[in-house]
Amino acid sequence: MILNIDHVTDFSYDAEVTHSIQHLRLTPRQRNGQKILNWKLETPGTLYKTTDAYGNLMHICTVDQPHRGINIRAQGTVEISEEEIPESENRVPPEVFLRSTPLTEISEAMREFTRGFTTTNDQSPERQQLIELMTALLERIPYRPGMTHVQTSAADAFAQGFGVCQDHSHIFIACCRCLQIPARYISGYLHTGDDQHIASHAWVEAWVENAWFSFDVSNGLASNIHHLKLAHGVDYLDASPVRGVRWGGGNESMRAYALVDQVDQRQSVQQAQQTQQ
Repeated sequence: MILNIDHVTDFSYDAEVTHSIQHLRLTPRQRNGQKILNWKLETPGTLYKTTDAYGNLMHICTVDQPHRGINIRAQGTVEISEEEIPESENRVPPEVFLRSTPLTEISEAMREFTRGFTTTNDQSPERQQLIELMTALLERIPYRPGMTHVQTSAADAFAQGFGVCQDHSHIFIACCRCLQIPARYISGYLHTGDDQHIASHAWVEAWVENAWFSFDVSNGLASNIHHLKLAHGVDYLDASPVRGVRWGGGNESMRAYALVDQVDQRQSVQQAQQTQQ
């Protein structure tokens, strides 16, 4: 499957910003099951390319001229495998992803919910138990936008009883870590087939059976065959596509959308060849 991505993030400010720095995790890595045919970033200011502690590609965007807004655009074409290919390489030990954070701290109610999915049963592999946990979690916390925000913790979303992909991912991560299974937050895109403008997506990878397997709680998918991965981390703050600081500006407004559509394979190959020339 070949996907075309067009992801735009617009920031606007009430007052003039004198200086801003944005950390952009908007460029996917080449990996098994994910072949980058072409990709580009369009931003104001200057860009510095680097790699973060987890091995994610990251650009640091610095705007040192007065401005009232920032427009960031990521565009590209990526070939995605149509079969599950879990990752097995690790830049850091999997045990790093057992660490709790304020966004993934487990509550007593969540701990009680998780007890029914203990992984000590030799008759049921860890991955199957996590699939059952994912299914139960989506029933317990239905998808409902507008009820939470980016600072909402797993415990708060669980207590509220509703959430979006970020909340589902944080809750699932907390439950996995409670079971002593390393789990990491994934940011990226999902091809749904309806070609609508949607926000970027989030899901989880858990270290089971000596590999990182995907769990998309919001869609009930234990697979990544329709997903394009951008970055991973212990929680949203580590893998956020855009995160930064600024001096001045007053109140901030942010608008973001991502268009993900499937394109003709021959057309994509031609575009990649033209890009390389």
